[in-house]
Amino acid sequence: MTPTDLANFRNILKAKQAELTKTRGLESIAIERSADVLEEADYKTARELAIAGLNRESTVRRSVAAALYRTQDGSFGTCAHCGSEISKRRLEAVPWTSLCIRCLEAADRGEESVLESLDPGFLDAA
Repeated sequence: MTPTDLANFRNILKAKQAELTKTRGLESIAIERSADVLEEADYKTARELAIAGLNRESTVRRSVAAALYRTQDGSFGTCAHCGSEISKRRLEAVPWTSLCIRCLEAADRGEESVLESLDPGFLDAA
């Protein structure tokens, strides 16, 4: 990876980090009560979706921070499991990824060797 590519990815990651810092959705998980059972179920479903969204956002936030750290320590663009280079197309699609496509697919299939090498926060993203 060229220094220019690395600088571009660092800028993309910083922009994503700033975007994630602006969003706060805690008001969407407020507990609302209703005498109507159907309305209560609707509130519960909306709350669960909001919590799932906040969990996903938190996972992405951690992944972006970890990717920014990897840009500084020189390991950005290298798969955390197998050590091979992550393709530029993959990094352009998901710049905070820590796995090459092969290792990601293996993790999705539940292969133990890949799962053991992953950060537990990564597993929450699924």
